[in-house]
Amino acid sequence: MDKFTVHEGVVAPLDRANVDTDAIIPKQFLKSIRRTGFGPNLFDEWRYLDHGEPGQDCSTRPLNPDFVLNQARYADASILLARKNFGCGSSREHAPWALQQFGIKAIVAPSFADIFFNNCYKSGLLPIVLSEVEVDGLFRTVAANPGFRLVVDLEQQRIGTRDGSISYGFEIDAFRKYCLLKGLDDIGLTLRHADEIRAFEARHLASQPWLANTIGERA
Repeated sequence: MDKFTVHEGVVAPLDRANVDTDAIIPKQFLKSIRRTGFGPNLFDEWRYLDHGEPGQDCSTRPLNPDFVLNQARYADASILLARKNFGCGSSREHAPWALQQFGIKAIVAPSFADIFFNNCYKSGLLPIVLSEVEVDGLFRTVAANPGFRLVVDLEQQRIGTRDGSISYGFEIDAFRKYCLLKGLDDIGLTLRHADEIRAFEARHLASQPWLANTIGERA
């Protein structure tokens, strides 16, 4: 998982509340056993005018010109601005994977569904909770300023403009912050103790050498 320290990016406004995970990545794309390749199908039913299927070449599909992420001014967006209860619906890790693989680094909303919120951190995607008043103000600012950018400083727990004319603090659990700053997912956290794990396994096999033969037979 990549480290998240400071990120600056164009903001794309998704002016919808209760965006569910089936809208983020429709159910037919969950057939894949891989953790990659979901970016082209992010918001598939909103981004394209046809029905998408796994393995389809998205470069030849007709785009919906009215969908925000298809508009030229948001082509390079890496911060998504949304309304309340973002990521509701079924539990699927594919939703934050699709957002991240599309290029989204942070999502700003007044609230998130709990499971989606937790899954974001496991993928290195930062969900930022601001008040509805603050989010409303950002929607107005984005609409009035093409190419509007925000800087997210995780260490300082602030999001705002480079010149400081807009600046909001946000809360984050200390352990989640540590994991993002260090680029540690669940596997990375475990591998910090790789030496201790190897030492334990060596002691275990030394005290019960018959396990080596058993493991070999099963392999």
